[in-house]
Amino acid sequence: MKLLVNNASLYCYTGGKTFEATKPTVVMIHGVLNDHSVWILQSRYLANHGWNVLALDLPGHCRSGGVPATTVQEAADWVLALLDAVGVAQCALVGHSFGSLVALEAAARAPDRISQLVLVGCAYPMQVSPALLEASLHDPMKALETVNVFSRSTLAPPPSALGPGTWIYGASIALGKHVLASNKDINLFHTGFVACDSYRNGEAAMKKVTCPTLFILGEMDQMTPPKAAKRLIAEAKHGKVVMLLGGHHQMTETPEPMLKALVDFLNTKQ
Repeated sequence: MKLLVNNASLYCYTGGKTFEATKPTVVMIHGVLNDHSVWILQSRYLANHGWNVLALDLPGHCRSGGVPATTVQEAADWVLALLDAVGVAQCALVGHSFGSLVALEAAARAPDRISQLVLVGCAYPMQVSPALLEASLHDPMKALETVNVFSRSTLAPPPSALGPGTWIYGASIALGKHVLASNKDINLFHTGFVACDSYRNGEAAMKKVTCPTLFILGEMDQMTPPKAAKRLIAEAKHGKVVMLLGGHHQMTETPEPMLKALVDFLNTKQ
């Protein structure tokens, strides 16, 4: 599904279902050097169980046009503009890693429009080491390998994620290369990392969030360790934490527990 947002074509994966205005809507926001495909299990399940799903490619990424956001705040403005474009008055937001900061900021900017907030692999501040920032600019392949080593708690996912025997590390490397190559003008890796590292509005944003918030964190996550979310958890008015036995990419490393936590939370009447 493509939508005209801020005069640019923005792509959203709908889980194979037609958007219906009468259904509740969930918007899913990916992290740095990812795209809509990281939500494949969750988006298809929700789309087949009563939800409109908009798993977007962020601006300037893969199938989406426009200029990539250079800050979390700019990306949050794109998300809210997407809601206007599709005519959604209220939705649930789900974000992973960088996308979790974007979801948080969007929920803070328009609290009346967000019914539920899910932050997956979230940390604040989401600091990136100077060495990794440098590598993402001058040696992105080395940086991509480093990130994937620290992101993974397993090499192959359970069958419900990507299929038996799928090589998570290799698949993620391939996806990162694909996303990086999708924009010839801007280094999406470095731009995304700088946006993560420079975001300083997390606690103030969480204080403005009025909806229930679910934190889905990985016990073995070395990119955004669970302890790095404590400041946000402390500020959440209606916060809940689910800890999973996995690393940074809970969507593929612990797919069934992650899906259960997400569905239970979204389907709970608030």
